[in-house]
Amino acid sequence: MYTSAGLRYIPNVLTVARILVTPLLLVLLTVPSQEGQMSALALFVLASLSDYYDGVLARRYQVRSRLGQYLDPLADKILVIGTFVVLALHAPTIVPWWAVAVIALRDASVTALRSWVEAGGKTLQTYRVAKAKTMLQLLFLFSVLVLRTATHMAAPVGQWATWILYESILPGVALAGVVGVTLATGALYFMAPAEERFEVE
Repeated sequence: MYTSAGLRYIPNVLTVARILVTPLLLVLLTVPSQEGQMSALALFVLASLSDYYDGVLARRYQVRSRLGQYLDPLADKILVIGTFVVLALHAPTIVPWWAVAVIALRDASVTALRSWVEAGGKTLQTYRVAKAKTMLQLLFLFSVLVLRTATHMAAPVGQWATWILYESILPGVALAGVVGVTLATGALYFMAPAEERFEVE
């Protein structure tokens, strides 16, 4: 299928845009106002949508590239880990540091394995469930950002959001599920049979 030169670059442009917008998102997360939190939420949604659409466009126009394969997971990690870190700094009761450390160590381990495999002339397969893990992390972060925005609203919405975030067990239960799935999908890369993990290029 013929694809114009311009269309070939759109997936990578979306990925790079996700990387560039993340620092602004993280700064806005530290602004203790409804406007700041709402702006951060809006940027987070746009960044998350770009993660979906760069993959859709790459498949539709059959434009798979080495650069894209490297940048897409990198952009995901910057967005997800960066948001988790800022939340751990400003809302440690919602996102404790141990959870951030586990998620970051899992990603670092898989990245190291991927680099080692590629150095041997092979490709580490990306499991669909691993992509679902990223979507679960994004959903958790989206929910937290929505509730943080809502805490700045008038009662009863503000009171309801504050109760969920700081008094109920819901965030802790949800985060435990996210961490569990994150660890389980990471284990796949190390425990699955070699013929299922590696592909000679």
